[in-house]
Amino acid sequence: MESEQLFQRSYYRNSYNSITSASSDEELLDGAGGMMDFHTLEDDNLLDGDASMGTHYTMTNGGAINSSTHLLDLLDEPIPGVGTYDDFHTIDWVREKCKDRERHRRINSKRKESAWELTKSLYDAWSGWLVVTLTGLASGALAGLIDIAADWMADLKEGICMGAFWYNHEQCCWRSTESTFEERDKCPQWQTWADLIIGQAEGPGSYIMNYIMYIFWALSFAFLAVSLVKVFAPYACGSGIPEIKTILSGFIIRGYLGKWTLMIKTVTLVLAVASGLSLGKEGPLVHVACCCGNIFSYLFPKYSTNEAKKREVLSAASAAGVSVAFGAPIGGVLFSLEEVSYYFPLKTLWRSFFAALVAAFILRSINPFGNSRLVLFYVEYHTPWYLFELIPFILLGVFGGLWGAFFIRANIAWCRRRKTTRFGKYPVLEVIVVAAITAVIAFPNPYTRFNTSQLIKELFTDCGPLESSTLCDYKNAMNATKTVDATPDSPAGAGVYAAMWQLCLALVFKIIMTVFTFGIKVPSGLFIPSMAIGAIAGRIVGIAVEQLAYYHHDWFIFKAWCEVGADCITPGLYAMVGAAACLGGVTRMTVSLVVIVFELTGGLEYIVPLMAAVMTSKWVGDAFGREGIYEAHIRLNGYPFLDAKEEFTHTTLARDVMRPRRNDPPLAVLTQDNMTVDDIESLINDTSYNGFPVIMSKESQRLVGFALRRDLTLAIENARKKQEGIVGSSRVCFAQHTPSLPAESPRPLKLRSILDMSPFTVTDHTPMEIVVDIFRKLGLRQCLVTHNGTVLGIITKKNILEHLEHLKQHVEPLAPPWHYHKKRYPTSYGPDGKSRSRVDNVQLNTVYEEDQEETEEEAFLLKNSMP
Repeated sequence: MESEQLFQRSYYRNSYNSITSASSDEELLDGAGGMMDFHTLEDDNLLDGDASMGTHYTMTNGGAINSSTHLLDLLDEPIPGVGTYDDFHTIDWVREKCKDRERHRRINSKRKESAWELTKSLYDAWSGWLVVTLTGLASGALAGLIDIAADWMADLKEGICMGAFWYNHEQCCWRSTESTFEERDKCPQWQTWADLIIGQAEGPGSYIMNYIMYIFWALSFAFLAVSLVKVFAPYACGSGIPEIKTILSGFIIRGYLGKWTLMIKTVTLVLAVASGLSLGKEGPLVHVACCCGNIFSYLFPKYSTNEAKKREVLSAASAAGVSVAFGAPIGGVLFSLEEVSYYFPLKTLWRSFFAALVAAFILRSINPFGNSRLVLFYVEYHTPWYLFELIPFILLGVFGGLWGAFFIRANIAWCRRRKTTRFGKYPVLEVIVVAAITAVIAFPNPYTRFNTSQLIKELFTDCGPLESSTLCDYKNAMNATKTVDATPDSPAGAGVYAAMWQLCLALVFKIIMTVFTFGIKVPSGLFIPSMAIGAIAGRIVGIAVEQLAYYHHDWFIFKAWCEVGADCITPGLYAMVGAAACLGGVTRMTVSLVVIVFELTGGLEYIVPLMAAVMTSKWVGDAFGREGIYEAHIRLNGYPFLDAKEEFTHTTLARDVMRPRRNDPPLAVLTQDNMTVDDIESLINDTSYNGFPVIMSKESQRLVGFALRRDLTLAIENARKKQEGIVGSSRVCFAQHTPSLPAESPRPLKLRSILDMSPFTVTDHTPMEIVVDIFRKLGLRQCLVTHNGTVLGIITKKNILEHLEHLKQHVEPLAPPWHYHKKRYPTSYGPDGKSRSRVDNVQLNTVYEEDQEETEEEAFLLKNSMP
């Protein structure tokens, strides 16, 4: 729990009795561009002058009770609500794990008492497998439903199947006996809107009518999607992966994984994809799967009453979401491990794999695309790649990294502008404008008119005698006696050159529109648009290399392995590598991405090109910034997320970050047995802190334990209702033994049962590098700072995030001055062209006047910390 308001924004909750979620997504994501308050001056008066400069830290256990696991056992009747959390607060991982261990011990101790207790213990043991099974079943079924509905509604923009309106274009013509091989997409049963309205299938009038109807349906779908999101489930907008990552790190967002969010996101995801916006359904499918996992977890007390255990289910659900999104169960497990999960024990790995397996099996049984595959753009290549091709593969990786860096900066800048201007107050208008621009520009170009998944399929597919695409319009006639994969390289025809121009225009269109589309108030995924951009660039490069090899086969780079008439280059493979590179550049995924694309192709032979392109894209992207798009949106929205990938290289100490600081009010504490009920209620009402250290007395300041604000409120309210003689003047006792009181004194209130007797503590000289590591690995909400057992202050997760942001803005680089010489750090220049001031080996950024005192004090701290 944070010692101050979690966010200095409108969604702070003053009362722990009102657990309500934000009324809109704007309320959750409000003030993303606002800066945090960094006026945190050191409180030297709290520190003992004789403190040593040792770097050891301590984790003390300050009482007779070994851990907080026994808190509720000490009560005759558990206090309702104790141990739960409010909205927009962080869970206590250590406390939750201790509760689960105590529950497990209690069940095991009773299992031999009767057959019923044995059955309950078996049910408890198998509940984890049951909940991931249900999650996998629901995720696979919903993914199949979304795929079928999205394909049908996307084709509805162009026409309708008269014989059976529930068929999409491809399924409608499957039933026809009058379609030809050359015009397989044309059949009498499929009627365009021009045929139905004006009775013309060709000509300018038909084109204009189809154009108008295309725009009409696109705007209708987009308007319906954003309206449903705004009215019924504001949390259904966006990708959901940044919020899922934050929730899995221990943050509470009530309603984000609820049933209304699941229902509305499922419906609006279909509408958003069908509208033709530059977005995908793969990212939101992770959110849908996590909603299923959250809902099913409430059926099992093991998970419904423990927030840490519930997050194990959500990790497995995210794996199931990626499994059905790409047809990649193994890639889904690795995605959950690499990208979204904060805590991933071995048993969660097994259950994630099982959930992904069940979800993929259900989706395969539904067969939404009619090709017996889990995804529309599944491909198989059999032509080998050659060593020279690593050069264009790496160049595609460079393009992917540059695209990722550009997209992250441009999209974050646009999202920040949306949040800080009046334009962000009209989300419906924004969606309508983006949908209108997209539809108007997309219709004339067949490669942008396609559904994005169909576009990727077109670009991935290799040319052969069965392909009628303009991308396969080569001059030489195909030899039908050869296999599809043995088709020789040929000179490009007019159709290929026309397709190249169209693909170049489509590339520019996709790049621009994706920047403005990701983040609007409809479900919007980023996987498919990024893959489409990479696939377009890869196909262009692949055709260029193919023609280069055909016309210059006598060059030394081609002479050894590419003979005239041989099938040397596979342009579809370049499209696949480009897609992986661009997706890696945006998300900075590596291992999971390679495995996902490998499962799409089913060939081990192309692992090396994929690895080379993905790693290159990551290295190039990291050169411009180490954050992926999801981490950037987490930071933009101000979520309390400590990224494990971020390195802490500064030399500050715990005393530099703890609260209170200079000019702050003194630390709010409770005494062991010297305060009354009125005193505690007054302290709760006068402060906004979420917890209070309990000390022996005001004189000694020795730490006894830590009490949560919520638990104190609930315990006092419960005592007033159920215990006789508890009044405002009743003495509150946190000690094991109640002190002797006068006979006329009211009945004391014993609250030792809600006291955490083993709060995590560090000394005031503990390096912040170690403190940050403790917070990351243990998932702490707060840590007390002591000196020789005396409480000095408190460090919360919010304090650490503020400190990290502060160091990024004001100090570069903040490195150990005793390890490096001044010449290791060249002079840094400000915007005015003048060199920034330097104190010892610390380069200081230009700061505002009110921050100057604090910056100089930090440099002074570093100077004094030298041996």
